[in-house]
Amino acid sequence: MPQIVIIGSGFGGLTAIRTLRKQACREPITLISPRPVLFYYASLIWVPAGLRSEEDLTVPLDNFFKRHNVKYHQGTVTGLNDRQVQTDNGSVAFDSLIIASGGRFIKKLPGIEHIYTPCEGYAPTKAYSDRLAALEGGTLAFGFASNPKEPVAMRGGPIFEFLFGIDTLLRQQKRRDKFELVFFSPAAEPGKRLGEKAVKALLGEMKKYNIRTHLGHKIKGFSADAVHTEGGDIASDLTLFMPGMTGAAWAENSGLPLSEGGFFQADAYCRVPEFKGIYAVGDGGSHPGPEWLPKQAHMADLQAQAAAKNLLAEQQGQEAQHEFKTELICIIDTLDKGMLVFRNSKRAMLMPKLRVFNWAKRLFEWLYLRPYRS
Repeated sequence: MPQIVIIGSGFGGLTAIRTLRKQACREPITLISPRPVLFYYASLIWVPAGLRSEEDLTVPLDNFFKRHNVKYHQGTVTGLNDRQVQTDNGSVAFDSLIIASGGRFIKKLPGIEHIYTPCEGYAPTKAYSDRLAALEGGTLAFGFASNPKEPVAMRGGPIFEFLFGIDTLLRQQKRRDKFELVFFSPAAEPGKRLGEKAVKALLGEMKKYNIRTHLGHKIKGFSADAVHTEGGDIASDLTLFMPGMTGAAWAENSGLPLSEGGFFQADAYCRVPEFKGIYAVGDGGSHPGPEWLPKQAHMADLQAQAAAKNLLAEQQGQEAQHEFKTELICIIDTLDKGMLVFRNSKRAMLMPKLRVFNWAKRLFEWLYLRPYRS
């Protein structure tokens, strides 16, 4: 029987499992990850306000694996060798492989240890939240950057959400007047991938709520009390920063083709070129598409669906025919309201800040996690 192996228990990996089973796949599936859990990164934005805990965001997958007849292999991947996935807990043979192990942040800027990167997990987000709660006043800096070798490799959306969410939180706590909020980015038009209207709306919101901006200056590094840029220093008592992204740590030991930015090369069908039966989805892959192609959970889901269907077609001796849909959907949450952003190949749309979008984001969280919590 063909052995299907999936690397990663995040959005892409789990969507691949669900898609394979919906397509009546009965072959054995093995999933490899360091822990048998799904961590819901999208709701980290609510941690500073005390609306989510680590337990809320961490979903054990034992029952999900049992329902879908998935064998779980606990381990950290170290490389590939002769149709085997090498891990720190032994090797796993495969006939077909879906790589959904995500990317990682580039932590090379001097003084990077002085900043907090929320999308690395719960611990840095909670540490930032505790620091913020203990501050009586000061300057809070928020920023993000991209991979210079692959500019699409960035994750700026959560920084916008933390920025506006913390502004709202401080106002609710009646201590906003004790803080200055600063948004910085080496890009002159940050968030441009969301569309021109979205950029104008986001910068307009910053001006409306007295959030200072420092844009278009290359970041030189950080210190305990400042962000250093080529356009001058920004005093900061607490810095939240999302560096650019690169591929998985084990990518260089995979023998697979990598993009200039360090990601697994993949085509519009999510196939890794010249390697039969190997697919890459989500943040760890470099896929063809427009310059605004997002690194987000929704995109990982769409790519995983295409990869799973093409994998099964390949097993049956058929040609791949499922290209992944290129689409960006996000709600930029502000703790009590939200702005809906949508973009595809035909249009870009921004809906104004409304309370209903905050409710919609919470409802989506519940609906998305329900199949894994059941």
